[in-house]
Amino acid sequence: MLVGQLKNGAPAVAGIKQTQKAIMRSQVAGVLLAGDADEHVTAPIRSLCEARGIPVETVATMQELGKACGIHVGAAVAAVLSSR
Repeated sequence: MLVGQLKNGAPAVAGIKQTQKAIMRSQVAGVLLAGDADEHVTAPIRSLCEARGIPVETVATMQELGKACGIHVGAAVAAVLSSR
């Protein structure tokens, strides 16, 4: 489960732009999307992940995802980075 990896200190990025960059560089093990984020924000990331075969998980809220990332604000998108 990606959220567990994130909470255990796995390397990660938070935010749309950082996640897109990591996906384009093939550095992503999986992506987390906040369930309460606007669909127009998360849909392009979801499509990019589907096209590249990257696993996607949904977290209930932006606040929960931000907390899992270790930041004090909500996050719509985060990515767990691969170890390679």
